[in-house]
Amino acid sequence: MKLIIGNKNYSSWSMRGWLAVKQSGLHFEEITVPILGEHWDRQKEEMGDVQPSSGKVPILWDGEIVVWDSLAILEYCADKVGRDRFWPKDESARGMARSMVAEMHSSFAALRSDLPMNVRRRVQLENISDQAKHDIVRILGLWAEARARHGKAGPFLFGTYGAADIFFAPVVSRFMTYGIGVPGFAQSYMQAVWEHAWTQEWIGAAEDEEWVIEQYETVG
Repeated sequence: MKLIIGNKNYSSWSMRGWLAVKQSGLHFEEITVPILGEHWDRQKEEMGDVQPSSGKVPILWDGEIVVWDSLAILEYCADKVGRDRFWPKDESARGMARSMVAEMHSSFAALRSDLPMNVRRRVQLENISDQAKHDIVRILGLWAEARARHGKAGPFLFGTYGAADIFFAPVVSRFMTYGIGVPGFAQSYMQAVWEHAWTQEWIGAAEDEEWVIEQYETVG
């Protein structure tokens, strides 16, 4: 298996795909291609014949099988190793986890636009748009409900680490980058995600990257 990802400092979708494959326990080769550069343009041309995703990352190759989109990669891995590794066993919790992952996958456009992922940076935002504030409140509400209803078995959204934590990990990074104030339960959850061994591995690699995308360094 090979996983194509973008810059670890900036690519939130790459982080989700990478965490999904790590959660599967399957061995894979990691290939990082810096986005928004000449290497990325060249790689997109090379990938054009094998997948219709406009050269977006992440992309997973498993023999002759090509899977793109982070959610598709997570589900593909879940099919290979067992869905209980990713999703709660309880039917009610599983339904909520699926809904939260789907909402994260399709929504929160203002948060993505106004607070781009930048693992290395720390800045206190003075002005946050009403739309981004709405997204933040919605996310905190989802976290609170998941933790209250299904999180008693551990520090993560549904107790043990799973698909929902994988999909909200880049949000944790964004909240830390931009100094977003959150209530105590959310601070504890964010700490659990941030200190997870795979998150720390990703952070270390992001800090070692030399690539800089200026448009993401001027926010705030």
